[in-house]
Order: sequence, then C-alpha cells, then structure tokens
Amino acid sequence: MEISFAARILAMPKNNGRLLFCSDCITKTGMRLPRHPSAALVTASMPNSRDLTNKDDNNGGVLEGQTSKGSGTTARGRRLLKVREEKRKREYDRLHNYPAWAKVLEDACKNDAELRAVLGDTIGNPELMRKRVEERVRRKGRDFQKSKTGSVLAFKVSFRDFNPLDSYIWFELYGSPSDRDVDLLGSVIQSWYIMGRIGAFNSSNLQLANSSMEYDPLYDADKGFKVMPSSFHDISDVEFQDNWGRIWVDLGTSDFFSIDILLNCLTVLSSEYVGIQQVIFGGRKIGDWEEGMTSPEYGYKFFKI
Repeated sequence: MEISFAARILAMPKNNGRLLFCSDCITKTGMRLPRHPSAALVTASMPNSRDLTNKDDNNGGVLEGQTSKGSGTTARGRRLLKVREEKRKREYDRLHNYPAWAKVLEDACKNDAELRAVLGDTIGNPELMRKRVEERVRRKGRDFQKSKTGSVLAFKVSFRDFNPLDSYIWFELYGSPSDRDVDLLGSVIQSWYIMGRIGAFNSSNLQLANSSMEYDPLYDADKGFKVMPSSFHDISDVEFQDNWGRIWVDLGTSDFFSIDILLNCLTVLSSEYVGIQQVIFGGRKIGDWEEGMTSPEYGYKFFKI
C-alpha cells in the first residue's frame, strides 16, 4: 500500500516542531520536501538553539547557534608555561646582561676559599655580590691587601691611677687593625681572662716557682687544694677605634702577677704579629677615643669575649 505524501511528512523527525528540508529534494521534485531521514537524524543529535543560549563558557554566555570552544590548556599547563618563559628570560638576561666583573668574581671563587666565603649564597646575583664585596673592603679599610707584621721595637708600658677592680687597659697600635689583628689580640685577651677566671693567677700557691728542677721537685697537691682560691671577676669586649684598643677589667682576687703574664703575651704578639706602640693601664680617656662611636664606618671594631 503506498503511503501518502502527508503521512510521510508527519512521520519525519522534527527539530523544535520545524521540518528541515533538503536542497536535493527541491531540485528533483520542484517541491520543498523534508530532509532525508539520515540527515534528520544527524540534525536531531545536535544541541538545539535553546540549549546553546543557556550555556556559558569562561567568558560568559555564547551567541545562539554558536558552540563554546576551549583553549585546549589547563590551569596547571598555563602555570608551567609561565614558569618556563620566566626561566628562559632569566637565562637570556644572564647570558646577555650579566656584568663582566661578576663573571670574573664567580670564576675566582672556584680557587679562592676566602672570596667564596665572602660572597656566600649571593653568587649569581650581581647586586648582592657587589654589596658583599663593598662591605668586606670597608671593614678591612686600608689594610685590605696589606699584610701585618710585628714591630722590632718594644712597646712602652705606663700606669695612670690604675684600679685593678675598675679600670681600662689601653693598646695603641701602629695602624688601624685588620680583622686578623682584632682576632689575634682579642684571642690573647680572652685566654688571659679565662685563665684568671678559673684561678690561675694565685700567688699563694707557687710551689715550683723558686724550686730547682734538677732534683725532681715535689709538689704538695693537698696544699694546693687548701689554698684560698682567687678569681678574675669580669672583663669587657675588646674595642677598637682606628689604631686604639681598650678593655675594661675587674681583676677580682687575682694577684698582680697576672699583669706580668699579660705583658709577656703581648710582647711576643707585638714582635711577631701585631705591632704595639704602647700599653696603658688606667685612665678614662686616651688619645682621640670618643665614647659612643660604635659605627664600623668610623673605624670601630670589636672582639666578643
């Protein structure tokens, strides 16, 4: 039985109640006929215009009849891309804009442990490298490349109302001390203080001082144990302003021969390592010392006891 034309039209799939027509059918029959069933099925599987108008992409809604199209990348991918771009830019700047003097310093660090210690973790950052080097030069001052040697002359020793419980001891050097000089002199003072602190300067127990070592002298440990102990009470840090240095001391119950021991140490230190012009015991203001001037820019240095 032949199906009527109207029945065929009613049986065709529709899109939102509207029939879709095929241009081929119009050409062959001269009439506007619905699309072929295969074409209608394909069309029906696509989202309709009402659905498209209700969808939003990352930038807001889309126009009717348009489909949203993603960028094809994820947030993580975009971040990784940005990191790679920044890394390439830093590498380019390092190769094309890196100062020549910074490259020289980096190469020198390979064989110079002292320079490597000065630069530390600033290698690769020219601005921080420059600041580290400037700070090092400022602290060493004029003696940056000058090696310090001892003096062939004996230093002068004088006393000015010296109170062993509350007085300064002053040191006048031949020049502004380098960091090495500060460490050497400060270490001597620190060792002297530690010896006195644990009772080394006690003349009440000098059993071997006047004994002859030819006949195996005897030492009475019980006597040494029963002697009244003596102790160095307090000391300040070693301070320097240009070529002057000082410490404040409270010798406590230590005997005065502790001063002889200190001078013996300073004598060898002056002749072999750091030249000393004079040592003054006592006095509140010596030379051009200025109280409160503790800025390294004005030649101030110190050794922590």
